[in-house]
Amino acid sequence: MRHARRAHRPTRALAVFTALALATCVGAATEDDMPQFTEETHVYRTVDGHDIHAEVYRLPGDDIRPVVVYIHGGALIVGGRQWMRGSHRDMYLDAGYAVVSIDYRLAPETKLPDIIDDLKHAFAWIVENAEDTLRVDPARMAVVGHSAGGYLTLMSGLVAEPTPLALISFYGYGDLVGPWYSEPDEFYRQQDLVAEEDARAAVGDVTISNGSGHDDRGTFYLWCRQQGVWPLEVGGADLDAMHPYCPERHVSAMYPPTLLFHGDEDTDVPYEQSVRMAAALAEAGVEHEFVTIDGGGHGFEWNEEDAQVQDALATVRLFLEAHIGAK
Repeated sequence: MRHARRAHRPTRALAVFTALALATCVGAATEDDMPQFTEETHVYRTVDGHDIHAEVYRLPGDDIRPVVVYIHGGALIVGGRQWMRGSHRDMYLDAGYAVVSIDYRLAPETKLPDIIDDLKHAFAWIVENAEDTLRVDPARMAVVGHSAGGYLTLMSGLVAEPTPLALISFYGYGDLVGPWYSEPDEFYRQQDLVAEEDARAAVGDVTISNGSGHDDRGTFYLWCRQQGVWPLEVGGADLDAMHPYCPERHVSAMYPPTLLFHGDEDTDVPYEQSVRMAAALAEAGVEHEFVTIDGGGHGFEWNEEDAQVQDALATVRLFLEAHIGAK
């Protein structure tokens, strides 16, 4: 376990989704420093007439490149492929990787089993289009995600084909049924309580796979946490039925090498979630590294000038180089 210097916590703790959207859509390198790259939007799956998209970034040229698949956060309720932080994208591109940032259908309109099915289809689409369209090597693939995207990253170690060579989870979670999600949350209940009517008005009954521009959907998440009903509303089933979707319960020796980051003052996803995932990886003999961000909250990487965050990003680069190569 690495312990680095203290990182500063975000000060607007409740504005999780609005702040995350702002933080991920900005933060790119200056224009002079940015790598020149191409960007293409693709449909990787169509379900009942609804297109689900992937954004593909790569440096110019036809070289076959290793690929980093990015999965956005947002509690599986909000967010979209545009939530990838520009400076992180540029870091991956500068290292010689292609980047594929994916959407997936969002809850509560779509339930967890179908969200995981989207995840499987995204990887299948990458494999099918790797050579002719994407010019990537799916045998040299890593997956990176933050928060709920970190959860889906950990799930990809179980469901993606081919199995990724590396997983990187920023404050993700391996358990969906524990008290942290299935019981009313004290931190969120300190905020003004959301009425169920207002929560449901913030979402709908029409399939959505990109929540960018729909920041009111965070109201539904707040209500879920205040009432302890996230597993039911997102999973659509009782807690026992959620066990197959808890990565920490299914780690084996075949699980990919994994890098975990978590701040020990995270008020959204408990630090204990990564502690437990690291323990499961250790028990199974899986290569892994667990980096504790001392004093770090949810979204600790927003402060890229902090030395501890810089250390974390350097660790990401080294981990990727070790497992999927470099330019």
